[in-house]
Amino acid sequence: MKLLSSRQPLFDGLAIGASFACLIHCLALPLLIMLLPAVGAFLVVPEAFHVWALVFAAPVSLVALSAGYRHHRAAAPLFIALPGLALMAMGALATSSEWMETAFTVPGVLLLAIGHALNWQGLRLASQSRKAGA
Repeated sequence: MKLLSSRQPLFDGLAIGASFACLIHCLALPLLIMLLPAVGAFLVVPEAFHVWALVFAAPVSLVALSAGYRHHRAAAPLFIALPGLALMAMGALATSSEWMETAFTVPGVLLLAIGHALNWQGLRLASQSRKAGA
């Protein structure tokens, strides 16, 4: 358990970074392709990309959030991040058009990143209060 808690900031940081990479992909890439049609011919994102991103995000997020909860006992990160993960899953698995995928994924990624930031903050505060009490 100590090994997981020592790597907790790494998991949250990785999840936040992945969330923002996904956000950039969802918002900037379509804009870039729309503005530069020649780029669209060379920059093709496979359809399975979003499923693979979800396959990466779900376990990393669940490990980081559950380990964080065990330390700080704050439910807010879970209540914010898990619906975000669900929206990402809906965007990746249950939409029929690109705009619907983006409409689900962007808010989902934002919620997930906010949840991880709160998790990280909760861990930091819990660690500080433990040090103050020791």
